Amino acid sequence: MPSPPPLRVVQWATGAVGRYSLRNLINRPEFELVGVLVYDPDKVGLDAGPLVGLPETGVVCTDDVDRILALEADCVLHMPLPASYFGGDPSTDVETICALLASGKNVVTTTGFVYPRCYGPAVVGRLEAACLAGGASLHGTGINPGFMSDMLPLALTGLSSRIDHVYVRESSDFRGHPSRQIVVDLFGFTRSAKDYAAAVRPFRAFQRSLFAESVQFVAGNLDVALDEVEESDEFELASEEFEIAAGLVRVGTVCASRWTFSGLVRGRPFMTVECVYKADATKVSRWSDPGFTIHIEGVPQMTVTVDEISHGLAGAAAHAVNAVAALCAAPPGIRTLLDLPLATGRGTVRLA
Repeated sequence: MPSPPPLRVVQWATGAVGRYSLRNLINRPEFELVGVLVYDPDKVGLDAGPLVGLPETGVVCTDDVDRILALEADCVLHMPLPASYFGGDPSTDVETICALLASGKNVVTTTGFVYPRCYGPAVVGRLEAACLAGGASLHGTGINPGFMSDMLPLALTGLSSRIDHVYVRESSDFRGHPSRQIVVDLFGFTRSAKDYAAAVRPFRAFQRSLFAESVQFVAGNLDVALDEVEESDEFELASEEFEIAAGLVRVGTVCASRWTFSGLVRGRPFMTVECVYKADATKVSRWSDPGFTIHIEGVPQMTVTVDEISHGLAGAAAHAVNAVAALCAAPPGIRTLLDLPLATGRGTVRLA
């Protein structure tokens, strides 16, 4: 039988995660890159291939949203920074996604939407109406949320006869992260304690909504009604000066942070997600070492540890790219992790 035609895909944003995604799209024969949306004026007009160290593709980067909306495409990989980062209204992301869906394009996004019900019936109604108008589907994914704090814990609960508490911990090392926008402007590293408090205010709201989705998603699929999702965060100041890819961390500036999101039932946590971010894990001893830990407290007790993911950004991008084919084959609508076949790297295996 002849192979099916490649899926026509648009890459929306080419930041730290988007570049990994773009490289995947260009290298994999089951996809045809048909458009690239960029935010950096210096990238406009450039060929997409050299942007990620590959030969020219003939696809030129644009910042013209209407041009992207007019393209014939099966799917858009939507990977921008949250609108709140630019000082904009967070609902802008919903408006953009709705426009893409209504234009007939399926959307895989890494900006959240793992469990859109968290945002209330008005947002869900808008998304579903856009899906219906365009005959398209929406899927929110990534590595965390999108895999480590939702898909993997739910899979483990299949071995449980009783569940008392679900705990997920992520600890990430940003030493080699190239994006100053992410490391300094979003996470607040290298800033004074005073500047940090002001800088992360919009990010705090984004983090809360993002991880509330994971907590609500897991609880909802276990038939547990949460009363609320509680959030707390704290930071650590550097005791020595050191260099990271995104800049210089001076003594007395923020070098790490710890965020905790707990879904509560009658005041007790049913699910907790702890996120530790370090500017350089070799320089910050407080809190856990890099990696992921999932602990299911109940019968039986279970703990799964992933000691290291060497390229977390690549993992987030790959999980999104690997979901494209399944989403394009799905009926129109909002598709969560449990609505699609498990996204694997089956199309990317390379044997020596």
